[in-house]
Amino acid sequence: MALSRRRSYSSSPAALVVAVLIVFLAAAAALVGADDPYRYFTWTVTYGPISPLGTTQQGILINGQFPGPRIDCVTNDNLIVNVINNLDEPFLITWNGIKQRKNSWQDGVAGTNCPIPPGGNYTYKFQSKDQIGTFTYFPSLAMHRAAGGFGAFNVYQRPAIPVPYPLPAGDFTLLVGDWYKAGHKQLRQTLDAGGALPLPDGLLINGMQSATFVGDLGKTYLFRVSNVGLKTSINVGIQNHTLKLAEVEGTHPVQNAYDALDVHAGQSVAFLVVLDQPPHDYAVVVSTRFSPAANLTTTATLHYTGATSRAPGPLPAGPPAGSDWSMNQARSFRWNLTASAARPNPQGSFHYGAINTSRTLVLASSSPVIAGRRRCAVNGVSFVTPDTPLKLADNFNIANVIAWDSVPVRPDGGGAARAGTPVVRLNLHEFVEIVFQNTENELQSWHLDGYDFWPVGYGNGQWTESQRQTYNLVDAQSRHTVQVYPNGWSAILVSLDNQGMWNLRSAIWDRQYLGQQLYLRVWTAQQSFSNEYSIPTNAILCGRAVGLPH
Repeated sequence: MALSRRRSYSSSPAALVVAVLIVFLAAAAALVGADDPYRYFTWTVTYGPISPLGTTQQGILINGQFPGPRIDCVTNDNLIVNVINNLDEPFLITWNGIKQRKNSWQDGVAGTNCPIPPGGNYTYKFQSKDQIGTFTYFPSLAMHRAAGGFGAFNVYQRPAIPVPYPLPAGDFTLLVGDWYKAGHKQLRQTLDAGGALPLPDGLLINGMQSATFVGDLGKTYLFRVSNVGLKTSINVGIQNHTLKLAEVEGTHPVQNAYDALDVHAGQSVAFLVVLDQPPHDYAVVVSTRFSPAANLTTTATLHYTGATSRAPGPLPAGPPAGSDWSMNQARSFRWNLTASAARPNPQGSFHYGAINTSRTLVLASSSPVIAGRRRCAVNGVSFVTPDTPLKLADNFNIANVIAWDSVPVRPDGGGAARAGTPVVRLNLHEFVEIVFQNTENELQSWHLDGYDFWPVGYGNGQWTESQRQTYNLVDAQSRHTVQVYPNGWSAILVSLDNQGMWNLRSAIWDRQYLGQQLYLRVWTAQQSFSNEYSIPTNAILCGRAVGLPH
């Protein structure tokens, strides 16, 4: 039975324990064999009626489900996912946080893959290599994710690799995010006409306005929270309970305790909760942050087995407005240097702070008007998707598709903003500093495909080289998506050890759609399968690559 076909976003504790045990037993059996196990999925993508906010609208379903099926797998499993597109327009899925080691061919974004045409299919083939943790998948083209097509992707550890906490009694997945009653085509038309997205109409938890999670008094449960919304930051807290941070986007943090946690667009966290209160129903409160849509809130229920009444007392009030509280929390996230990762070696065995950087990229966001319409840009260049994916153009040496190194590596402050297809060329095994400069009043969120990185610094105002003195060069929390506070900056360090063509983009989806993205081409002249796999035999060819031999 394919594990991903069990919806079970909320279930009984016994069922959840059985589900986790199945995963671990499957992993143990896999260790006996010579190869890592394979898991096969067939997903049919269709339109269908959904009513997440009480009124019926057209959603994007996978196998008839909204949200889509959850993938449960084990470190190093091979995933074979055949996606059949029964929509009326092209479609792609990207795997948010799954590194695609040596295999950007499976990244599922417009710069690396031709879209799956209506009535067509594509089979993704990739491995959850050296990863454990909480991830997601979602549609990467147009504004499809505003209609659904997203789901949870949980990677469990092999039995030989311990996690730094006892096995919880249950494991709950929460896909949270903003939601619009307008359809994805209507939202796209608004952006294409130069307008801005309206305020969201509500918040969802697992595709609903409410959910129930059931647990037993005295036991500990793991909550996996992913922000799958289009743009709005959220805060999550549980009435009268403490959240002990247990995992951040695939790595283990120091297990600090929090009353509530901010989770920005594209981010995931997991925390442990001990059911140590009198047996009542307690509120799981999700509210918006850093948005004009202030005070949007939805509430789920943490139900103690046998409880018959609501807990007395007020609901969590949420954190104060402004950046300071959230920025201090972000700085408090620390990498657990003694915990194993997806391999036996400790996470802290890689001393990132002792490595000299080879170059610095300072990337400033902006919202210029180009050809009479509002766009979003990086250092004055707004990305436009070409008819031929950049990865194919590079593979087949197709000219006049890629504008190599055409985006300034630092804001130059001069010249009119322009459209382009910028790709920054970098060498395999470079160690790079990237500074994200937010020039606007709204919070930004940046994601890098194919990698984890270390967010070593956050600050207000304009970044300068003197800010390096404030960097955390010892135990910054590794992750794949970093927030940049309004009119502030965030700095990351990244080891470029994964060859390929990788998307560096805004995780705020209207900004990504309007051009706040670029690509990094990580490359070496020493071509080898140990560095990167060759083009798949089933790759879809489009644009100027049509008819070329694989």
